[in-house]
Amino acid sequence: MVQLHKEFTDSQVKELIERYLKNEIERKYIQQVLGIGKTRFFALIKEYRKDPNNFSIQYTRNTKTRKISESIEYNIIKELRIEKDMIENIEIPLRYYNYSYVKDLLETKYNQKVSLPTIIDRAKKNEFYLKKKPKRDPHDREVLTNYIGEIIQHDSSHHLFSPPAKEKWYLITSLDDFSRFILYATLLKKETSWAHILALQTVILKYGSPFLYYVDSHSIFRFVQGRDSLWRKHYTLTDEADPQWKQVMGDCNIKVTYALSPQAKGKIERPYSWLQDRVIRTCVRDNVTDIKQAQRVLNYEIQRYNYKQVHSTTQEVPYFRFQRALEEKRSLFREFRVKPPFQSVKDIFCLRVNRIIDPYRRISINNLQLKVNNATPRKIVTLRIYPLSNDISEVRFWCDDNLIDVQRVKNIDLKVVHF
Repeated sequence: MVQLHKEFTDSQVKELIERYLKNEIERKYIQQVLGIGKTRFFALIKEYRKDPNNFSIQYTRNTKTRKISESIEYNIIKELRIEKDMIENIEIPLRYYNYSYVKDLLETKYNQKVSLPTIIDRAKKNEFYLKKKPKRDPHDREVLTNYIGEIIQHDSSHHLFSPPAKEKWYLITSLDDFSRFILYATLLKKETSWAHILALQTVILKYGSPFLYYVDSHSIFRFVQGRDSLWRKHYTLTDEADPQWKQVMGDCNIKVTYALSPQAKGKIERPYSWLQDRVIRTCVRDNVTDIKQAQRVLNYEIQRYNYKQVHSTTQEVPYFRFQRALEEKRSLFREFRVKPPFQSVKDIFCLRVNRIIDPYRRISINNLQLKVNNATPRKIVTLRIYPLSNDISEVRFWCDDNLIDVQRVKNIDLKVVHF
């Protein structure tokens, strides 16, 4: 609503009203000039006719401004002080205040609803305020999509998610590009090919096979000649030697494309930044030292992001945007089916290694010898290895498109495979 007392003086409004009453200017032009509606216009005419000499548009408050309670005031300052201590601690990777986080915290922790401007006002008055750095030019090569499942942005971030734990963890995340719905998120102490394959399995079995995955050029996703080869082989060029993860993508008939810079992956980098910020603040407050505790904090924030947070770009909550696309048949997810001749998801979402069967029907992996049932000497056998736990893997032996044996082996003995 237009505040006339801030835009015009009394004499300016008076002049317009008088010219209207003399039929010199039509009402619609005065309304456009003042930026008011018909009801407001005639209210001004009524006030003017009552007392033209003392007519004024200056606003005077007749009631006291609404004050917040002492307990709310106390909790705002308390949480802002914690924010300040974190920012000033060089071991904690936070460099600015998050007033929206404080607002949410007051509501969930203290059951106190406070407006964001009130919190910012108290922050400025009590020196809990830092000027924001000027924004950098936005990245203008953002990929645009029209369907869910058209592009899945997949990445990992190595970060100090919980400063009290004093160690960095990996966050592996998959995000649907169209809806910005986070399909997968987990914290790990170690990043491995199997961790990313497990992420694929979780997403694909739950939502279906998407059209394309968008990843960076990490060696887990892509072989790059000169970077990933111990000795340069001129006949082994970039993309000619597929890593484990990419072989799984091939079996699922999913396309892969690579970002050439961190800026090009902005759609998933922004949620990473948002999650890092809020997870760190909660972990510091709750003194989280265990990765399982941190995962619970992450799960809470993912739930908030997916089901409650209005995305700044789409102006929709990710879940509702995702569901609307499903209802409108705007989806490129397709039902996952195990590709013949394979028989199980364990044959698809797995680690692979080839070996030649020796004359004694055995194969060797890092000095571990395994006798293979139904094997033919000198044939090439593919071991499709599916970790069942941190200790045991199921090894499925495939030869000439036939499953010839299944064994369980300790992971510690399968040293050639980097889990």
